[in-house]
Amino acid sequence: MDPISNMITTIKNALSSKKEKGAVPYSKIKLEIAKILKQEGFIADYKYKDKVIEIELKYKGDKPYITEIKRISKPGCRIYAKNKKIPVVLRGLGVIIISTPKGLMTGSDAKKKGLGGELICKIW
Repeated sequence: MDPISNMITTIKNALSSKKEKGAVPYSKIKLEIAKILKQEGFIADYKYKDKVIEIELKYKGDKPYITEIKRISKPGCRIYAKNKKIPVVLRGLGVIIISTPKGLMTGSDAKKKGLGGELICKIW
């Protein structure tokens, strides 16, 4: 099983059923993804308690802020990019999350720091 894909599926299912929150089991990488989603304004908040990460989803009227979230690199097929080859999502309107030697960060932050790494997911 892929825990990141499970987190993405949980978020998608919560958004499609217009729920306020989605809960996923704790792991360090999922907590870092939740931090980036909050930092970029895709979710309202997240809370970690009792080995569970509660993700509070964000809506504008009845439309969610997250239009789409897709996993890029999978356990069976890892995808890496050098700093100059990190893709841009929807001409800069979306965000790509990348795992670098310095931790998880957005693609734009990785380019600024001159880092490459594994492409985790893209959100718009």
